[in-house]
Amino acid sequence: MTVTRFSQFFLRTLRDDPADAEVASHKLLVRAGYIRRAAPGIYSWLPLGLRVLNKVENIVREEMNAIGAQEVHFPALLPREPYEATNRWDEYGDNLFRLKDRREADMLLAPTHEEMFTLLVKDMYTSYKDLPVYLYQIQTKYRDEARPRAGLLRGREFVMKDSYSFNIDDEGLDEAYLAHRAAYQKIFERLGLEIAIVKAQSGAMGGSRSEEFLHPTPVGEDTFVRSAGGYAANVEAVTTVVPEPHDATNVPAATVLETPDSPTIETLVQRSNELHPKNDGQWSAADTLKNVIVAVVRPDGERQLVAIGVPGDRAVDMGRVEVNVGALLGIGGEVEVEAATEDDLKAYPQLIKGYIGPGLSLENPLLGKESVTEIPYFLDPRVVAGTEWITGANEHGKHVYHLVAERDFTADGVIEACVVREGDPAPDGSGPLQAARGIEMGHIFQLGRKYAEALGLQVLDQNGKLKTVTMGSYGVGVTRALAAVAEGNHDDKGLIWPRNLAPFDVHLVATGKGAEILEAAEKLAEDLAAEGVEVLLDDRPKASPGVKFGDAELVGVPTIVVVGRGFKDGKLELKDRRSGEARDIAVDAAVQEILAELGR
Repeated sequence: MTVTRFSQFFLRTLRDDPADAEVASHKLLVRAGYIRRAAPGIYSWLPLGLRVLNKVENIVREEMNAIGAQEVHFPALLPREPYEATNRWDEYGDNLFRLKDRREADMLLAPTHEEMFTLLVKDMYTSYKDLPVYLYQIQTKYRDEARPRAGLLRGREFVMKDSYSFNIDDEGLDEAYLAHRAAYQKIFERLGLEIAIVKAQSGAMGGSRSEEFLHPTPVGEDTFVRSAGGYAANVEAVTTVVPEPHDATNVPAATVLETPDSPTIETLVQRSNELHPKNDGQWSAADTLKNVIVAVVRPDGERQLVAIGVPGDRAVDMGRVEVNVGALLGIGGEVEVEAATEDDLKAYPQLIKGYIGPGLSLENPLLGKESVTEIPYFLDPRVVAGTEWITGANEHGKHVYHLVAERDFTADGVIEACVVREGDPAPDGSGPLQAARGIEMGHIFQLGRKYAEALGLQVLDQNGKLKTVTMGSYGVGVTRALAAVAEGNHDDKGLIWPRNLAPFDVHLVATGKGAEILEAAEKLAEDLAAEGVEVLLDDRPKASPGVKFGDAELVGVPTIVVVGRGFKDGKLELKDRRSGEARDIAVDAAVQEILAELGR
């Protein structure tokens, strides 16, 4: 083991936070000399950062190897054809980096490598006897994020571990899925990251069973919910507890009534209580049916309007609409959803803003033929048969009262679209939901046969017949994990790495004047290195003690040793960066004391 000298190490710390940094990990990783910004969402890795990154990668690698996975490595620059075969050349939309080579052939920078893994196994394996096989790589990925932010937590270039399982049947896929799930739990435990495993949507990846590994933190971009009884899910994957159908036998016939100046739920409730009082109590927002028009942007850029009916006391969650509306419309791949614009609505004069009614794609005698459009109409699951509503009459200043679902109107489908609120019941009956923020650290999918079928991955089964292979896909954000560790391990002075991830075992600081102090520090560094200890020796001759101490705390090595004023009395200072506690140790026993501190 060699000693790393600060005076020769490629490292410069910064006093001030970078102007574009929003979160602690971004600020400190740049200031402490781990990374440097090259472009928005793109970072250069410096020697200090690579030392930590390699340790994170090795933990991932060891746990993958432990379940029998084998490491491969694919290029990041890939041809268009495999991605076109699976429709992902178009489905990825603007998130895909596309380019052409000198022969005008279409190429891409890979966001994931399902196609390449599938083709590799197809090229090499032909029999069920070759399966199962688990393959993985740790490699740089590229996604053209519209709003890269938070440093390494949401970048356009990042390191990811992606692995894939190949099995002859679904039982084998279940086994592979559980093996990866257990490996991920071990990975995050070794990284010291608290993890919530939540039910998730598969998105553009496709497949059936899907779970995310979220690290709870206030700076997380994902919202998830959990119950005291153990249920956990990304809000996009939460399913509504559907009420029982209502008995509408005694509900009066639907009636269109005047409701002037009532284009919002708030004004509608006010006008209803003023002009059309309820027989038993007051009308509330929960009695109203709000019809929201959204624009669905397909992967090819085409806009399609969709109407969504939700209880008036609920808000629409565009993220939940995005993950659910594509399947209802028969769209493959990811879509974007946004509020319909004035230009969108101009094509449909039947849509009276603030007074839009249900059943927009169906002829409804009550609301009139003039209300019919080709806009699909989807309902929140709570709008069950027999429920009674006040809603728009598709006429300015008028609403319909006593409109009953399935008696007076129907829809084209049911969609999970509403914001999930704290206190909503968990789908499994395990209690009310509580909301939290988190960073996605990993995601596992049961892909099934989507990619194998698209690319013709088949092997001969036990009966000599061709059978399509079933696949699983499993990802861990390696650079994101490093940033999450930094986010959760710092104070106002700098980073505080867990010992197993620190760039060095010991940060040895030589302070004070006189050649004997530097000589003693160098000897101690050499003695520690001989014991297999990684040492960063701050031997800078012109740096003041204050600068050296500040850099030691900023860099975040958990064990700091100071050779300074106490040396003439035969003492060194041993400081624990994590607790802030410091104690004197004898120079003659320094190696043994430090090794004990390191747990060796």
